[in-house]
Amino acid sequence: MDNNIKLTKLASCAGCGAKVGAGVLAQLLSDIKVVKDERLLVGFDKSDDASVYKINDDTAIVQTVDFFPPIADDPYIFGQIAAVNAMSDIYAMGGEPKLALNIMAVPKSMDKEHVHEILRGGYDKAYEAGVIITGGHSIFDEEPKYGLAVTGFINPDKVITNSGAKVGDVLFLTKPIGIGILTTGMKAEIVSKESEKLAYSLMTTLNKSARDVMVKYDVHACTDVTGFSLMGHLLEMVQGSEVNAEIHTDDIDLIEEAKSLAKMGVLPEGLYRNRSYAESYVDEGNTELYIQDMLLDPQTAGGLLIAVDEADADRFYEELKTAVPSAQRIGVITPKTDGKRIKLV
Repeated sequence: MDNNIKLTKLASCAGCGAKVGAGVLAQLLSDIKVVKDERLLVGFDKSDDASVYKINDDTAIVQTVDFFPPIADDPYIFGQIAAVNAMSDIYAMGGEPKLALNIMAVPKSMDKEHVHEILRGGYDKAYEAGVIITGGHSIFDEEPKYGLAVTGFINPDKVITNSGAKVGDVLFLTKPIGIGILTTGMKAEIVSKESEKLAYSLMTTLNKSARDVMVKYDVHACTDVTGFSLMGHLLEMVQGSEVNAEIHTDDIDLIEEAKSLAKMGVLPEGLYRNRSYAESYVDEGNTELYIQDMLLDPQTAGGLLIAVDEADADRFYEELKTAVPSAQRIGVITPKTDGKRIKLV
């Protein structure tokens, strides 16, 4: 096997930075008829992370799908990241993923051993999560792509959506911000080995531990922070919940080398799509431009953004600190007002 393969050179964009912008996606779905079914507890109309369908009083299925082009040159690491990212939506709903199907596109010229390594990476992360991959579908394409369709289970009374945040809730984040900027720098080969190692470590960390803590407390809303950025996903949360949010930027864990790259203007293409979607809803105050950029940075396999009842916030924070890569208490949910929906302070 040729260990010098550069998977990221085979794709025009990487990871969740390849997502269609949130604003464009909303337009594409705007006139699609939504089929009514009393057992469909969560559909696509709320921009939530996964769909939820009630089977009986004790069980609902949670379904999602996610795939993207390479965000790592190593095929095994790419497979791991894609699997972690796909399963994250189930965790964000409070569910437990159980079954998955591979989704893969590969160039005809790709070495079979590289294809095998991508799949092995996906299988290893799925098994770490307790998920069984039972098959899938593959096609030939000029650019490689990989991901999973995932099915999980949850009690219908314990579903956590992105649209249930309440005034007074405390907002928490479970991974640092800056992955999209780092991986853009990595593609240009201007990132240190230490930061490259950090990026891969974060992107291959399951959100399972965050979910396991979350379900013990009075959590009103949750979403995972991926391609639409912290601001984009928070905007979906406040719009769906009919509230506003105040974010304390000094409390957000921004990856150090990503800060330097942002100041230099090394920014992923997806960031500009996120800015187009979210910036008109954000009161930036005196926040420096590079920090604004980082809050719009598309994350791949990012952490969970969790709105916790104020009464549970302190206990939740103490337990979260022992379970996730970076437990951050980043802001509060405030009453809805006219004008901007998110305030940076």
